[in-house]
Amino acid sequence: MNTRLTELLGIEVPIICGGMMRVGTAELAAAVSNAGALGILTALSQPTPERLKAEIQKCQALTDKPFGVNITVGVVTTPLDYSALIDVIVKSGVRIVETAGRSPEPFMPYFKAAGIKVIHKAVTVRHAMAAERIGVDVISIDGFECAGHPGEQDVGGLVLFPATAQSLRIPVVASGGIADGRGLAAALALGCEGVNMGTRFLATQEAPIHAGIKQKIVEMDENQTQLIFRKFRNTARVYKNSVAEKVAEIEAAGGDFKDVHTYVSGEKQEEAWSTGNIEAGMVTAGMSGALVKDVPSCQELIDRIVSDARSIIKGRLAAIAA
Repeated sequence: MNTRLTELLGIEVPIICGGMMRVGTAELAAAVSNAGALGILTALSQPTPERLKAEIQKCQALTDKPFGVNITVGVVTTPLDYSALIDVIVKSGVRIVETAGRSPEPFMPYFKAAGIKVIHKAVTVRHAMAAERIGVDVISIDGFECAGHPGEQDVGGLVLFPATAQSLRIPVVASGGIADGRGLAAALALGCEGVNMGTRFLATQEAPIHAGIKQKIVEMDENQTQLIFRKFRNTARVYKNSVAEKVAEIEAAGGDFKDVHTYVSGEKQEEAWSTGNIEAGMVTAGMSGALVKDVPSCQELIDRIVSDARSIIKGRLAAIAA
């Protein structure tokens, strides 16, 4: 299944497992890449540049296929030495970087000098166009349905994906609300060159989270997510549990971020991910969880998505057109 995305990145199928905090490890990234898609490990999941270097080396030992490193800029409260992280990425021979958060413009000269392809995640057409102007190679556009940070505009993928694709010259990847071959076929029909999935890859055998959390994703319906941090203009979509509902309640009552911090701390999140107790902390998940019905290997998942997308394009849609 060839698109401009596969040709640019040297991958076999137009599917990306987007960078996910804590979850984007070498093992998951390598499993996705070995299946022909693009796996991405997450730089900020590592506590030091030295640990990031070791994680990249582990991924290189697990796969000889292309993989990327995600680096999120400006959305964490802990001071970070981004120059040290980028130095590790460049010197490790990484060929693909996914950036998120603020504009990657300050780092583009380093990436370009090293021949690194840059995928930038954006949530509006305006930001996507700005990223194209500074030289990124691919835009991953996040629709309202996505997990994590969908922005403040609340535009769903059915409009945002084609609006972005018609406004840019570089490849556009659809992100948010996609979990199967139907989503891939739809994204291609809307003018995108591939898809970026996070929540669907949480419910895979290689994802480094507790089986209890994977099962909760399998059991989700389309109403099982909650928007929080709206008051702080840093909207996040998470699994609707007692923690998310409490945070939303505090926000509605006029509370400040300090009033919700204890509920959404990294320690609480880690407890949920590692113990399987979905009520322990904030768990990031998107609406596409409603489409997740099993916990396959990454290879099985990617093969199925591609097969189903081909069947839709060559079968059902071709028959309708005929």
